[in-house]
Amino acid sequence: MKPNIFFFLLLLMLAGCSQKSADRIVKSPDGIEISYSVYGQGSPALVFVHGWSCDQTYWKYQVPEFSRHYTVVTLDYAGHGKSGANRENFTMESFGDDVAAVVNDLKLDKVILIGHSMGGNVIIDASTKLPGRVLALVGVDIYEQLVDTVFTREMMTQFTEPFYSDFSNSVNGFVRSMFRPDADPALVEMVANDMSSAPKEVAMSAFENMFEYSTRMETILKTIDLPFYAVSSDLYPTNAEDNRKYVKSFEARIMEGYGHFLMMENPEEFNRLLEETISEIVGK
Repeated sequence: MKPNIFFFLLLLMLAGCSQKSADRIVKSPDGIEISYSVYGQGSPALVFVHGWSCDQTYWKYQVPEFSRHYTVVTLDYAGHGKSGANRENFTMESFGDDVAAVVNDLKLDKVILIGHSMGGNVIIDASTKLPGRVLALVGVDIYEQLVDTVFTREMMTQFTEPFYSDFSNSVNGFVRSMFRPDADPALVEMVANDMSSAPKEVAMSAFENMFEYSTRMETILKTIDLPFYAVSSDLYPTNAEDNRKYVKSFEARIMEGYGHFLMMENPEEFNRLLEETISEIVGK
């Protein structure tokens, strides 16, 4: 009997949909509801943590690939995406609480924390709240230089002044500058418009606290006994040798010719490099 192709395709679609749980909610320690999603199964669990003024959908090209072999978790910090926003101060520590709350809610005992941009700082904090359960930290276009002694408060004030006076247009231009000139125009437009429409109060609180956290980074890193990895673009040079002065070990994989949102700019290449990184972590 000739197979029903439509029925076969329908089964494939349903199988793909079944990999994702219904959107879940957990409360962070301060009572804010944090929205997260779980896909696939397998150990270790990969917890994908988004960047400044983004949300969990920025990992949409990684979820289908990695959920084939691992438990994949994505989440929105407080003030982002579908999560609650009734928080007075959006610090790296509070975002780290959000990540830890999700990991605890799922009772995950072996995790790799993967953070893009500001998310690289967040996973550093989250790892301190999940002792013995984090195998490694993977920064996505963030760990070029773990300890930066050059960027001063005066420079930060000068940099953020336009954001306070004209948030939407300033963020739009800032985001576009993180892409290379030959980047996909549709992707640039989507990311720039999305991030520039973020709540100003949340975004600027997070931005200021991100800088404050970076000023304490050398001290913070002394409390962390974990290997660090990076999958980064060559938009900014990665100083691996200097980073190894501050952490247990540091390894980087570089995507040449791409910008800050490399996991969306070339998902196939990014996923390949991330898979190599995960395999190295699991192998160790």
